[in-house]
Amino acid sequence: MNTQTRQEEADNVDIADSVNEEVEKADVNFLENIIIKLGNLLSYLFLFTVAISFYEIVMRYLFNSPTKWVHESATFIGGFLFVYGGIYVLARDSHVRVVLIYDNVGETVKKYLNIFHQLMGMAFSGLLAYGAYNMAYGSWVKPWGAIQLERTGSAWDPAFPAYLKAIIFIVFCIMFVQLFLRLIAEIKSLRK
Repeated sequence: MNTQTRQEEADNVDIADSVNEEVEKADVNFLENIIIKLGNLLSYLFLFTVAISFYEIVMRYLFNSPTKWVHESATFIGGFLFVYGGIYVLARDSHVRVVLIYDNVGETVKKYLNIFHQLMGMAFSGLLAYGAYNMAYGSWVKPWGAIQLERTGSAWDPAFPAYLKAIIFIVFCIMFVQLFLRLIAEIKSLRK
């Protein structure tokens, strides 16, 4: 009876550990699943950019009637997608790595290397978020305190610079949270 009780307790601990592991994965993966799904949808903007660029070529060279908006729109969309690509590849865990050392060490050392990677990534994204905040703030708020968005200065003159600077700040904040969630998961995996 005593050994059966111990076995049941051990089974309950194993079940609790597996449930906790699934919750940990869900915490990290919830944000990253949203990023991946949104990124897959946003990838269609590349097709949109090609379509409007084609439209510009047709209008310019066949009808001698160039547009004011295509170049700036294509540049803004491309810049946005480039910046979003940072959190997208981090979510998919498909960023470029130097694996010379990583592939030649044991699992425990890999976990410590992952923790180091998350900490360095958090420092990097945190500092970039700070810099991006200052840049975004300056493009949205004038020195005298009035809210006035920075514009391109072209004939069309959209506020794309201000929007893109705000997006850069938001993306680096999201990247910081991603890395923090991964750090927590790595530290918890060390305890096992």
